[in-house]
Amino acid sequence: MDAARTNHTLVATAVLAALAVLILVTSLAVAPLVHGADDGKPSITELDALVIGVKDDQPGLSMRTEDGELEGFDVDVATYIGGRLGVSPEKLTFRPLSSDERESALNRGTVDMVVATYSITPERKQRVTFAGPYYVAHQDILVRQGETSIKNVRDLRGKRLCQVSGSNSWRRVTEEREVAAELVPAGSYSECVKALTGGRLDAVSTDDLILAGFAAGSATTMVNAPFSDERYGIGLRKGDLKGCQAVNRILTGMYQNGTAETLLGQWFTTSGLEVTITVPEFEGCA
Repeated sequence: MDAARTNHTLVATAVLAALAVLILVTSLAVAPLVHGADDGKPSITELDALVIGVKDDQPGLSMRTEDGELEGFDVDVATYIGGRLGVSPEKLTFRPLSSDERESALNRGTVDMVVATYSITPERKQRVTFAGPYYVAHQDILVRQGETSIKNVRDLRGKRLCQVSGSNSWRRVTEEREVAAELVPAGSYSECVKALTGGRLDAVSTDDLILAGFAAGSATTMVNAPFSDERYGIGLRKGDLKGCQAVNRILTGMYQNGTAETLLGQWFTTSGLEVTITVPEFEGCA
């Protein structure tokens, strides 16, 4: 009887030990996925080619030229980052994205990085890891030349204001500041500006870098009454902390060595916009 009980005890102990090991292994495998820290996908620092999401209709930032090439401040920043990561220009692929495609493209893995006037918000940080910001813009208002009734954000009450899908800019007006503007949907800011110049809108409100580019090439003007800070981040796959830290070091160097000042001057000097050339305060990688 004692021998039988001993055998049963040994078997039970072995089963419990095996179960404990199984639970431990399962926990270790699942935990990184739960916390988004490491899903087994490579960091952008480990890639020898990059697909970068950008806009293709924002003058001065990322605009497609007549010969089909993309040019602007965002394109140059993305190229600079790629170079410092060891990726040559010929191995950079730029993929145009609309505002409402940026997060889904990162989550699906169709792009490795997004440099597309992508404002950092608490909601977006739940789904995307942001490096930067690489620039802090300020939301302003674009109107037709000769318009005198709109001098600040409060004057948008009752006015036809553009509402771009996937952008938070209209929320800054109607929700945060509770200005009862009449929202008119559009797919992009280039559509907004066409509607504005065509008389179908009264105003377009978004970041001053975006508006400055459009104002330089259309019969419109900026009100120059900024009312928010828009922290442009480099969007990365959620959990790529190594990539985030590397990009932050690159952005710091970009400002310290004068590259940022040169690029901002190249693209925005003629707009009359006063740009910031000091290193932005980074958000921290998460």
